[in-house]
Amino acid sequence: MIPWIEVDAATVPGGARLRLMRRGDEFSIRLGGNELMNSRAGGSEEVLATATCERIAGRRAPALLIGGLGMGFTLRAALTVLPADARVTVAELVPEVVAWARGPMAAVFAGSLDDPRVTVAEADVGGLIREASGAFDAILLDVDNGPDGLSRPGNDRLYDAGGLGSARASLRPGGVLAVWSAGPDAAFTRRLKQAGFTVEEVRARALGKRGGARHVIWLARK
Repeated sequence: MIPWIEVDAATVPGGARLRLMRRGDEFSIRLGGNELMNSRAGGSEEVLATATCERIAGRRAPALLIGGLGMGFTLRAALTVLPADARVTVAELVPEVVAWARGPMAAVFAGSLDDPRVTVAEADVGGLIREASGAFDAILLDVDNGPDGLSRPGNDRLYDAGGLGSARASLRPGGVLAVWSAGPDAAFTRRLKQAGFTVEEVRARALGKRGGARHVIWLARK
């Protein structure tokens, strides 16, 4: 069997260490002993994008904010269904992750970062949300492990009452806040409703039609 090799590593604000691993043409991003993502398992992230875009279909020049670049599953899926006049901002806090996308994982990203509709901001998505007011038709959060932060405690602020209030304020009327999670969280569903959203929960598999782990996506409409 081909062994895993470490390609590069990065330190997340707060001190956690991310590692980019490679085995043949397969990539893995890991935090300690936990695999955060794998280049062969992006089915649920793709659903995050397509389900969101379905709910804002027909809007002129839709503006989307994607929190977390990862391996680009969400971005690539969104670009396949968004119109030519769409604008997509991708916020990625760790510069090395952007470098991996343009370097060793360039084939995985398949030129998506060079799409004229895309802007990459090496910034905290929470800061971009707080600075915006009615700026986005959709915000898609694929940050950490979902509402239960794993890699960075500061990510929890995206999902508390204050963070959800900021997200709602930054959406246009009828806009959608979409959140990916490794598993269900009834308390988070309640917080979304308390923040004034109409909430849907969608289940999706990591490997798409091939199965894999069951993940949860919240689609919260303003």
